[in-house]
Amino acid sequence: MHLEIERKFLVQGPYKHLAYNVTHIEQGYFATEPGKTVRIRIRDDKGYLTIKGTADPTGLSRYEFETEIPLDDARQMMQLCRPGAVIKDRYLVKNGKHIIEVDEFHGDNEGLTIAEIELGSPHEEYLPAPFLGREVTSDPRYYSKYLLAHPYKMWKNT
Repeated sequence: MHLEIERKFLVQGPYKHLAYNVTHIEQGYFATEPGKTVRIRIRDDKGYLTIKGTADPTGLSRYEFETEIPLDDARQMMQLCRPGAVIKDRYLVKNGKHIIEVDEFHGDNEGLTIAEIELGSPHEEYLPAPFLGREVTSDPRYYSKYLLAHPYKMWKNT
């Protein structure tokens, strides 16, 4: 079983100068019902199919299966997805023994930047980076599937 364990934070302060890699990501969704997410992701010139399960009550871990698919298939499958897409640039920042993924959202979610740290266990320690702000791990509003249906530009209070 593939278990994703991660913590999410709002970003405050500069991070781009620390990044060693940046990629462009577009995500379309087939299913976003409670307990499951099925999405297509195009990351630069590669396609991926991802299935995610329900997060535990803390939002810290959930089942995730991702497999690479041909780019042409991913582009065609994007046409079959629910209306809308989540578009972002992902910056990778080395921080101690971890890699922090900083997602800078575009389109309807412009202005939102979230950092994620993947962990090996729920209690694994990590080095706090200076640009990490408030933790939002347990707040489902910061899941990409939520942002598809409720874009950040529509939020009154964040």
